[in-house]
Amino acid sequence: MENKKIKWSSLVKSEDWWAVWLGFFVMLLGVAGVVAKVPSVGGWTVIAKAVSPGLLVSYGLVGLGILAISLPVVKGRGDSLRKYVGAFPVVFLLAVVALFIAKYDLIGKQWGLEYALWALLLGLVISNTIGTPSWLKPAVRPELYIKLGLVLLGASILFQKIMEVGPFALLQTILVISAVFFFCYFLAQRFGLSKSLATVMSSAVSICGVSAAIAAGGACKAHPKEISYTTSLVLLIAVPMLVVMPIVAKLLGFPANIAGAWIGGVIDTTPAVAAAGSVLGGDALKMAVIVKMTQNLFIGVAALLIAFYFALKVETSPAGQKPGFMEIWFRFPKFILGFILASLLFSFVLTPTIGLEATNGIIKNVTEPLRGWLFALAFVSIGLETRVWDIVTMGKGKP
Repeated sequence: MENKKIKWSSLVKSEDWWAVWLGFFVMLLGVAGVVAKVPSVGGWTVIAKAVSPGLLVSYGLVGLGILAISLPVVKGRGDSLRKYVGAFPVVFLLAVVALFIAKYDLIGKQWGLEYALWALLLGLVISNTIGTPSWLKPAVRPELYIKLGLVLLGASILFQKIMEVGPFALLQTILVISAVFFFCYFLAQRFGLSKSLATVMSSAVSICGVSAAIAAGGACKAHPKEISYTTSLVLLIAVPMLVVMPIVAKLLGFPANIAGAWIGGVIDTTPAVAAAGSVLGGDALKMAVIVKMTQNLFIGVAALLIAFYFALKVETSPAGQKPGFMEIWFRFPKFILGFILASLLFSFVLTPTIGLEATNGIIKNVTEPLRGWLFALAFVSIGLETRVWDIVTMGKGKP
């Protein structure tokens, strides 16, 4: 297999690298105090208060901020800035609508139906009725929004929090991820799915849904349709799970920490985990989030192992020539590198320097709210790219 040379131009043309640069730029703004707080949509019961002029202006500023930081990506990739700027407000507006729906007290607090579902549904309705207009497609960039959001997610993976549950929780997480991944991969192979689709699906259901699917897809060079298919399936299946699992936990009399660990380990998307955990109270929610964050920790490890496996075993040359280090590096998703570095920075540099409370403040006020906006944009984009009929018929229904 011919080893690839480093293409330095990828540093300004690749979405992966741009996610790293922009993610750390946002973190720097937060640490320096330039951006003290990113507005987010709060819970509401009266529509007049939820859409007050002041709040709408603040949401508009968030949109302008995301537009501004994403422009270099569009320019670096050689795409039309004019078309992107013209389409972005519509995609952002759909994300705002999804967040508003999810934050309505009846829907968000009582029913536990989070923004990921509504964002996906809004996109699906458009793409499966009138069809996604061609002029809107320049702003439909699910991978960019997810990758940038994942780099920011790394800031939330504080080792100090994860170690609160002790080494046995880490061991449990490793066992669960391994068991679910290999069983799903074996089953997918038995059904005749491609190795790349089997890998993306197995990563999604064993680690953390959409984020893991995109990371694994990058590592095994999966077709974009395989990634889009898996992410759509994960989001759709998470809905009944977040409703049913708290009910089952109550019927079986699970203690709060056990119920939270079960929910965090099984449901595949972080927003759905938080929604399901909150139904069972604060203790269950805390454990569910910690378990899910612990799983998120292994995104980078999984991506590296998948890159190794596909380079060494799946796509070897006919002559049996082994790939060198550069082939592994070429496959490894660079935004995962940003995710890992962000976690290390916030855990072992910022926390000892400015304290855990101040570090948590940056996370809660800057990186987490912005990540929510980016993921809402991503889920809307996934919906706009997905045809329900394609989900039903892909692989004759075997996936």
